[in-house]
Amino acid sequence: MPRIEPLVPPYPPEIAESLRRWMPPDVTHEPLALFRVLHRNPELASRMFRLGAGLLAHGLLPAADREVVIARVTARAGCAYEWGVHAAVYAEEVGLTPEQLRATAAPDPTADAQWPPRHTALLRAVDELHDGAQLSAPAWDALREHYDEPQLLELLVLAGWYRTISYLANGLRLEGEPWAAPFPQSAGQSR
Repeated sequence: MPRIEPLVPPYPPEIAESLRRWMPPDVTHEPLALFRVLHRNPELASRMFRLGAGLLAHGLLPAADREVVIARVTARAGCAYEWGVHAAVYAEEVGLTPEQLRATAAPDPTADAQWPPRHTALLRAVDELHDGAQLSAPAWDALREHYDEPQLLELLVLAGWYRTISYLANGLRLEGEPWAAPFPQSAGQSR
C-alpha cells in the first residue's frame, strides 16, 4: 500500500490535462502512479515535469546511454518501481538486450553482459556516484573519452534526478505498475 494514494479518475480538468502531458501519446493505461501521487501537489508536479521531460525528450545523451544510467541508478537505489517502468517502456526501444538489462541490477554489471566501452564507463561512474557522491579521476577520464562537457553535465543531473525519483518512489512505497518489467532477483545484492 503506498503511503500517499495516487489520484483516481475522474480528475479535475486541470489535473487531467497535466497528467495527459506527462504520458506519451496513445497510451492506453492510466497515468503512472508516481505521476498521480505527485499531482496531489500540482505546483511541485509542474516544477518536476520540466526537468524530467527535458531529460527524457530533449537530452544530449544518446537514448541508450540515458537508459543505462537510469537502469543502474534505480537498481542501485533498489527502486523496483522506476527500474520496471523504464525496463518495460524504453529498454528494447533503445537496443538494450535482456542480458544487459538484467546486468544493470547485478552487483557487477560488467561481469555477465557485453557492453560497449562508453556504457562500461557510465556504469562505473554511476556506481561511484552511488557509493560516495563523487567521481574519481579515472572514472571522469573514462567518461571524457566518450562525452563532451554539455553531455557530462547532463549525465550528472540525470543520475541525480533518478536518485531523487528513486527516493520518491521508495519513500512512498509505490507498488509496481501492472505492466512494468519485474525487478531482477539479484538486485537485492547490488545495494
